[in-house]
Order: sequence, then C-alpha cells, then structure tokens
Amino acid sequence: MNQKLKGRIFSLSLFLLLIVFTFTALARAPVSHDIRPGYGVNDIKWLSDYFQPLHDTPGDSKVYVLQGEDPSGKALILGGTHSNEAAGILTAILLVEQSNVSVGTLYVVPHANNSASSYTDPRYEVPEWLEFSGNSGERTFRYGARYTNSEHQTGDPDNFIHPSGREFPGSEARNLNRVHPGKPDGTLTQRISYSLFELVKEEKVDVIIDMHEAGPQSRLSNTLVAHPGSLDIAAMAKINLEMNGLDIKLEKSRPKEKFPGLSHREFGDHTDAYPFLTETKNPGQTEGKDLDRVYKDPKNPIEERVKIQLKLIQEIISSYNSYNSSGKQLKYEMSFSFAELLEKGIDSVLR
Repeated sequence: MNQKLKGRIFSLSLFLLLIVFTFTALARAPVSHDIRPGYGVNDIKWLSDYFQPLHDTPGDSKVYVLQGEDPSGKALILGGTHSNEAAGILTAILLVEQSNVSVGTLYVVPHANNSASSYTDPRYEVPEWLEFSGNSGERTFRYGARYTNSEHQTGDPDNFIHPSGREFPGSEARNLNRVHPGKPDGTLTQRISYSLFELVKEEKVDVIIDMHEAGPQSRLSNTLVAHPGSLDIAAMAKINLEMNGLDIKLEKSRPKEKFPGLSHREFGDHTDAYPFLTETKNPGQTEGKDLDRVYKDPKNPIEERVKIQLKLIQEIISSYNSYNSSGKQLKYEMSFSFAELLEKGIDSVLR
C-alpha cells in the first residue's frame, strides 16, 4: 500500500472517529430548551450541582432561582416530570420569564425529567413541537414523552420493583413519578429523582409543587393531591379557589404500601417539605388525529390549563403563608394578569 493511500485511509478513519465522538457527546449532553429568563431570575443552577454524577448526562436540567431580598420561605416548582404534560412546563417557563419574587425563594425546574423531553410521546398522535409567537419572536417547545428516553436508559426490566417492594410494569422504571426517592447508584431516572431530593434537602425547601396533567375524562383531572402532612394547607387552598369560582378536587396521597414512588408521597415521607401535586386536563392524552387539540382544544385550551396551574401555585403558597408558624413567607407577582393570559393567549405573555 502506497503512502498516499495510507494517508487517505488514516484521514477517513480520523473523520469517522470524530463523528462517533460527536454523536456520543450529543447523546450524553442534556437537552437544551428555549427559555428566556426574566429580570426576576437571580441565578441558574443545574440538578448536577446537587448530585454531581448527573453532570453531562441527558438527565441534567436547569434550576432557575428567583429570590427576594428576604430569602425566608422556599418553594420548588416542578414542570416536566412527564414531558407530555405541557401546561406544567409552560407554567414553569412563565414563572421563570415573567415573575418577580419579593419575599422568599422560588426554585423552578421546567423540565424535571429532561431526558423525557428529548423525544415525542409515541403513545398518541401529537405534535412534535408547540409553536408560539412570543414578544421576542417565534418560540417552539418540544412536546415530550411520559418516560425517560429508552436510548438514555436501555433495557426495561420485566417488572420494576420499587424499594418498598411494590411491583410495576417494567417501563415504569423510566417514569420519574414512580421511582422516588431515587437512588444515587441507580438508573438515570432514579438518579434524576435523587438529585431532586438532594436539592430539597440542601436548600431546605419548604413547599414542593409538582405539576401534571391527565386526560379530560380521568378522575385526576383538575385535582390537587397532597401528602397527609400537607392536607390542611391544601384544604385552605381548595376553599379559596372555590370562593373564586374554580372547582378543584382534593385528594390525599395513598398509603405508601399501596402506591409508592409518587412525588407527593415520597417528598412528604423523606423530607421536611410540604409536597403537593397538581393536575389539569390535557386533551393530548386521548386518541385523535387533530394535532392542535394538544394546546388549542376549545374546551381545554392551554391558556386555561396554565391559568389553573398558576392559581393553584398562588393559593398553595398563600395558604402556606397563613398556616406555617415559623414566620417564613413566600411572595411573588406575575407581570401579567389572568385576564390577559386568557384573552390574548400564551403568545402575549411569553418573553
């Protein structure tokens, strides 16, 4: 073989190797999202700041910190535990872009399971992207999936056995809301969960709100779920919501031996925080070929669902302020009104 041919083969091999390394790096890197932080954001952290082994994995995700002059009470707001539940993600994004905290600290994670936002839910006919025209230009948001991407966590077991001993179908090993409180040496999904618990403990978080959606016919749609230790706060929030014309069902966490792994159950059992889970109605969790139903459904448009999530957060925090005897408080304002959100749409309130 002559030297010229050897040189070409070497160059081609080097090029192919570079491609392999590039794709490997991209597969490992966390998914990036078009979130444009507002003036209320003081700091941006990562889940890996609380659990370093998550760094440079598809499970790492940004944590936006909004803090008043008095850090006082602290709340963790989670969107995207299930990335096909868009109202919670958009609500979290609006908190990052359009809220200002005067007292206390908000930690906002719009994509709690960032891996699940890297592909579109294959169970339903849904759009790959949600498209809006925000105040600073076109905005697109990935319509993700319920589970951690199987390319990031391979080989579902025949059955997923929670540390409590309860068995679930194997795919639930990739469901962030079934693996809590996670494991530091577990699967990617368990390590994501573990990082969230480390955040709560390190930052001494007082209130946790995990935003979800359910199909319009589900018994869980428009429901506030609370750990037994959080039930008084939830009841106060429900009463205030009803007085303002919003009918929300209230449900207590099931006993751990019957249904473990849920955020509202496990955060309440393993931390000092008051945890809650909120559910709105998502038409995207039904069969259908009208892709616009996901966020333009006439009965359950995305604006109405986001409004409900925002009001739930507002009343939970208000009730916490009244209930807790520690003197800790949380106070924040949105830069838009609910009327503006409903009348002009998500487009008008995105940055």
